[in-house]
Amino acid sequence: MFVIEDAAEADMPRILEIEREAISPPWTHGALLGEIYREDSFFAVASGAGAGDGSVPRAVIGFVVLRRMGDEGELLQVAVDKSARRGGAADALMAAALRFAEGHAMGSVFLEVRKGNEAALALYKKHGFEPVRTRKGYYSDPVEDAVVMRACLP
Repeated sequence: MFVIEDAAEADMPRILEIEREAISPPWTHGALLGEIYREDSFFAVASGAGAGDGSVPRAVIGFVVLRRMGDEGELLQVAVDKSARRGGAADALMAAALRFAEGHAMGSVFLEVRKGNEAALALYKKHGFEPVRTRKGYYSDPVEDAVVMRACLP
């Protein structure tokens, strides 16, 4: 149904569309583009029809950004187009990011998530993340607490 591949600069217009729809406040074009070229980042997209055959541009439906920090990772973003949610793309993106983390000897991965984002909390728990603390007023637009979560990797 979709393929997980490394993000490319050509994917940026679609990534930015998904970003603006899903994440508040959104990252800038420069910040996202920079993650593609960082050696310590895993930036991948989930693609639909046209993925991988070279003749048709891939139809990006979601993306994930994970950055390595020593022997730990930080999941910076996971976002899926509204029309493609609940179709397994977020699960596949999370699994790919965690495989990257394991393959790069990261002992654990951390993330922050809005306290009220029940769908994301459920996704992260499904992938082995557990709450470790709360950051009061961490998010803006709107102001909301963040739940810091950690997954310990084998």
